Amino acid sequence: MYLATTEEIKVSVEPFYLEDQSEPEEGHFVFAYHIKIENHGGRTVQLINRHWQITDGLGRTQEVRGPGVVGEQPVLAPGEMFEYTSGCPLATPTGIMAGTYEMETNNGDRFDVIIPAFSLDSPNVRNHIN
Repeated sequence: MYLATTEEIKVSVEPFYLEDQSEPEEGHFVFAYHIKIENHGGRTVQLINRHWQITDGLGRTQEVRGPGVVGEQPVLAPGEMFEYTSGCPLATPTGIMAGTYEMETNNGDRFDVIIPAFSLDSPNVRNHIN
C-alpha cells in the first residue's frame, strides 16, 4: 500500500494487475488501483479535479486531467472517507502513476493533495534494477 497525507487529507493506493483483461502477447497490460481518501482535518473539502502522470516501462509519460474521479466530485466532511477503484492500460508490463487531487473548502480555498507515486507491475515479469 502507498500512502501520502497533505493538509490532513490522507490518500492510500493499492494497485493490482488484471491478468484476465491483459494480453501480454499484444503488448496490452491492464492494471487497476483502489484509492481511499480520508479527511482527518477539521474542514469539509470537495474533490474538484484530478491530475495523473502515467509513465510506462519505457519512460513514456501521459498526463490525464479532468473533473472529479469515476464520475463523481465527492464531498468529505471531517472524519469522512471516499473509496473508488479505477484502471489503467499500459503497453509495457511495468509503469508508475502519480498525481494530485485539487480540493476545495467550503469557503472556496483550493489546494492540491498528493497522490503517492505507485508502481504498476505485472507479476509475470521479473524487474531489473538499473
